[in-house]
Amino acid sequence: MKDLPKVFHNRIDKKINNNKSVFYSNSRESNKIEEIDSKTVQQKINDIFSSPNYVYKANVDITLKDKKITKRIIGRNKDYIITMDNNLIPIKDIIDIKSQKR
Repeated sequence: MKDLPKVFHNRIDKKINNNKSVFYSNSRESNKIEEIDSKTVQQKINDIFSSPNYVYKANVDITLKDKKITKRIIGRNKDYIITMDNNLIPIKDIIDIKSQKR
């Protein structure tokens, strides 16, 4: 019998996150479908600052590790978000950030 060529097998070196929604059922509550946001916090911040609605100030809801706050942000740098009242919020402490609808 002849030796067959080897099959190429590629390694997966990155995190695969292809689940978009989750469904679960509980007998006490009605069936729920939740959308999972696949964007990272950094991508959400970039989307806020690059949106056509952002000129100088953006009203956002920020979920931190210990609380949820509503702030008006005016800028950012590598590690912090700068608010209108001159507070610095560390990006590493932010769990979720959402732009408020006008």
